[in-house]
Amino acid sequence: MLTQSQRLLDPAVFHERVFSNGWRAAAGGGIDVLDKASGEILARVGLANAADVSDACTRARAASAAWAATSASERAAILLRAADLLAAASEELLAWNIRETGGIRPKAEFEVNVGAGELREAAGLAGHESRRVIEATDEVESVALRVPLGVVGIITPWNVPLVLAMRSVAPALALGNTVVLKPDVQTPVTGGFVIAEALRQAGLPDGVLHVLPGDAEAGAALTADPNVDMISFTGSTAVGRLVGEAAGRTLKRVSLELGGNSPIIILDDADLDLASSAGAFGSFFHQGQICMATSRHLVHEKVADAYVSRLVERAQRLPVGDPYTTEAALGPLINDQQLNRVTDIVQRSIIAGARIAAGGTHEGRFYRPTVLTNVTTAAAAFTDEIFGPVAPVTTFKDDDEAIALANQTEYGLSAGIFSENVQRAERIAMRLKTGLVHINDQTVNDDPRAPFGGFGASGNGGRFGSLSNIEEFTTWRWMTIRPKAHPYPF
Repeated sequence: MLTQSQRLLDPAVFHERVFSNGWRAAAGGGIDVLDKASGEILARVGLANAADVSDACTRARAASAAWAATSASERAAILLRAADLLAAASEELLAWNIRETGGIRPKAEFEVNVGAGELREAAGLAGHESRRVIEATDEVESVALRVPLGVVGIITPWNVPLVLAMRSVAPALALGNTVVLKPDVQTPVTGGFVIAEALRQAGLPDGVLHVLPGDAEAGAALTADPNVDMISFTGSTAVGRLVGEAAGRTLKRVSLELGGNSPIIILDDADLDLASSAGAFGSFFHQGQICMATSRHLVHEKVADAYVSRLVERAQRLPVGDPYTTEAALGPLINDQQLNRVTDIVQRSIIAGARIAAGGTHEGRFYRPTVLTNVTTAAAAFTDEIFGPVAPVTTFKDDDEAIALANQTEYGLSAGIFSENVQRAERIAMRLKTGLVHINDQTVNDDPRAPFGGFGASGNGGRFGSLSNIEEFTTWRWMTIRPKAHPYPF
């Protein structure tokens, strides 16, 4: 049983407040946080406006020099204490995550475990080798130094809020930056306030981290603020393009982790039982609301009927319901806008010739896991990021056609390949335009130690994960040191 001082999520603490040098009233007012399945109000939090963002960025700039000068060991110790606090409060956090995101318990457990793991992994970055000697003589020492960027603005989405915030917040702090985090207003508690409170209780100094839930106004203000040196954005490709354009105008460094349309390739020698299990998980886990979701099932024509039969069987036995009160495999879609999007994509695909083999119906925002067959390259289910529990199946004749279909998209995030011949799968993997490839596994994988990022409309590269974070959240400084100045011929 947690004591009051050990709790990380007390609605009374953050009622109509944001976190900026402690908890303070939001100038932008408040917004209700809802249980996505029942509609119950879980809390009322502060809604940041442009003035809140400006104030927070000014405070973050004021705190940046002292935090950069804090020893690596102290920064690491704070992150490790915060990780321990998250782990100790796991049951409290699981309940909030399930209700706030609409995800099932295993998804919430993944978030809490990986969130703590991101903090621990980042703590190891704090003491990285930051000084490289280029040349050393009696007259001069020439060195390259890794230094913090300054203030990092982070904008995160609602689907996996704790992990997608922590993977930027933790390394940015570990490497000596101050942070202004804007979580999505639909998931501000597990996407922001739990991080703020864990780090506050772990001893993070005032001004180093600011958490301001907000809408487009707050996001635009953060991207444009002159005190911000970098923007790390995770979200849709459409919004990411706007963020990149705005950040470019002020010459900020920008990291974009965007959407996906990730294929799973089922070759004719694949184990269909295992492949269909992975395919179902990749498409239906968290209602398909994951950037890495298995969005297209590319199946060799020789095994297509057998694969679809297994996939349909799996889809039909998955229970859909309130994940907080029932043993559901799928919860609700996040909001009515997302429901309308999924419904529209399915209907347009049917018009284009696709057939429903399973699902295709919903009760409110509870959408049944859906399998579509006869999906052509002109169908919306092939071309669009669905972000819903839909598994579109397209067939191919040979490996070259599979590769061409997989690459026939503006996205390039993740891919899976199933084959009993690993060498064959590796040859295919090397020809795919994706940042992640998983052989004999599905597309939804994450590891704080691995570089993460995509090509094309999926973002601007492998920005997250272990040593990649050093490149992302610091910059080089060249410094020369002469014991004694020397003359010039002027």
